[in-house]
Amino acid sequence: MFQSFEVTSTPQFGRERTDALRAALAALGVDGFLVPRADEFQGEYVPASAERLAWLTGFTGSAGIALLTPSQVIVFVDGRYVTQLAEQVDGSVFTGGDLVGEPPHLWLEKHGTKGFRLGIDPWLHTGAEVRKLEKALEKIGGKLVLLDHNPLDRLWTNRPDAPLGRVKIQSNENAGQLAKDKIATMAAETVKAGAAAVVLTDPSSIAWTFNIRGSDVPHTPHPLARGIVHADGTAEIFLDKRKTGIEEEAYLTQLAKIEPPSSFIDRVAALAAGGVAIMIDPDHAPFALAERIRESGGTIIEAIDPARLPRACKNRAELDGSARAHLQDGAAMVEFLAWLDQTTPGTVTEIAATEKLEACRRSVGERMQNPLKDISFDTIAGAGGHAAIMHYRVTTDTDVTIADGSMFLIDSGGQYVNGTTDITRTVAIGNVPQEQRRFFTLVLKGMIAISVARFPKGSRGVDLDPLARIALWKAGADFAHGTGHGVGSYLSVHEGPQRISRAAMQELLPGMILSNEPGYYRPGAFGIRIENLVHVLPAEMIEGGDLPMLGFETLTFCPIDRRLVVAELLTAEELDWLNAYHAETCEKLLPLLDDEKTREWLKAATAEIARK
Repeated sequence: MFQSFEVTSTPQFGRERTDALRAALAALGVDGFLVPRADEFQGEYVPASAERLAWLTGFTGSAGIALLTPSQVIVFVDGRYVTQLAEQVDGSVFTGGDLVGEPPHLWLEKHGTKGFRLGIDPWLHTGAEVRKLEKALEKIGGKLVLLDHNPLDRLWTNRPDAPLGRVKIQSNENAGQLAKDKIATMAAETVKAGAAAVVLTDPSSIAWTFNIRGSDVPHTPHPLARGIVHADGTAEIFLDKRKTGIEEEAYLTQLAKIEPPSSFIDRVAALAAGGVAIMIDPDHAPFALAERIRESGGTIIEAIDPARLPRACKNRAELDGSARAHLQDGAAMVEFLAWLDQTTPGTVTEIAATEKLEACRRSVGERMQNPLKDISFDTIAGAGGHAAIMHYRVTTDTDVTIADGSMFLIDSGGQYVNGTTDITRTVAIGNVPQEQRRFFTLVLKGMIAISVARFPKGSRGVDLDPLARIALWKAGADFAHGTGHGVGSYLSVHEGPQRISRAAMQELLPGMILSNEPGYYRPGAFGIRIENLVHVLPAEMIEGGDLPMLGFETLTFCPIDRRLVVAELLTAEELDWLNAYHAETCEKLLPLLDDEKTREWLKAATAEIARK
């Protein structure tokens, strides 16, 4: 029997826990073990019961994975979390790794000892991940060992129970398509692929397909559930009935057979036992599922989750709902920014600002009879040097006053039944140094470049990403995150497959919603990010042109701090865009504000900037 520990998000137990985990691994005959941030549903946001990486290391970022070896523990994170990792973990126990440049499989290939035996929990890794690990280990004569239990879970005492968040029906007014029609389309795709059924393992796909929303994980309204859609059009959903009320159960019963989650893997195995072909997405399905299908005699057809692209390409109802949600959210942002601007510089803390913004979202939601369901992620509210931490999370230990003469970055969003919002504004508190204003303007140039971009069919996020960076590159600067991520329709604020980044290979299609958020970060000094959400417009001919071109329409309306804009650094086209954007922002938001001081603030904040 091995020593066990209670959960904590602090690093103080790091050495004890890693030593205990090493002892458990030695008894299992393996040299190392991977502890990913993802859970059994491969989600970015996970319930408290699946916060394994935080339990082991103290790191609470939304992306990362720890590799435990006999001599060290490497925690791999991307550029957003380098500073946060250093602040949260015990540096004498944990070493930082590069999740993008040298992820675990490449690290093992380069640094792993000959014959290294790596253990994994096959429910926490996809088939695509497993293939990379197997290939890397083969090069060093090692072996990937699929463990029949997760040794970390046996060490974790007082582990929270699995969530039982209530499920609600997403009305057709907001969904724009009936669930039965989505299931029928999915069944037709399954037939076309030559499969007897498709297994849905992504909770966002379950939410979208069945037109339901859940509350199992923080800030993301999807239920932790799985499903099967058969080629004949019938369906099964594996959902704990304790999550449903009478209305929700009756609704789902018309669409599918409701089964307990515990029966999922045996049901898939029974289906596979007939030797049938089953479709799964290798990038999102846990490897344990694929193994069970193969062991049961079934064959696997690897294909993209059939809900993934339709979910990303929003229909008219979803786009209209998102537009309304963004106007409401914009009004809340204006109320917050007006309040902040009217306070005495140096008197507001990061936590106070965070609480005030959420209160504004709630009050505006009540006034407009479209309540805020939740924030869409933990608000990033960074003053001064904290803004240079890309995914900074303020705590009572780190909370500081927003000082006079500094910039304040606030990245936040809301979940409404008709849309998900995500907006970042960087604002001046008092008089800000010219150098910071210069970089703010360079970031703004990148944001405008994406806003006005036109691009031919087939263009991918990787093709547009340089547009957001070129002004910074010319100044010898850059930012270590993608330019934009996909956003769901009252679903995840981070939705794939659409992105704008150096690695974004998905074609941009009409209806896709993305963020447009270039930035600049100087560690210990200041950080800048300006973010709007946009959606892809259908291709249209440009007068005098040869090809129809797609473009973006902006969803987010909220003033961009004019005090930080160095107008002479903007081209005539860029300044025209900014002035037009501000004019439209004022026109759209003014009718939604009922406080005269706030209305006057908005008029001043959106006043035209004259050409120099």
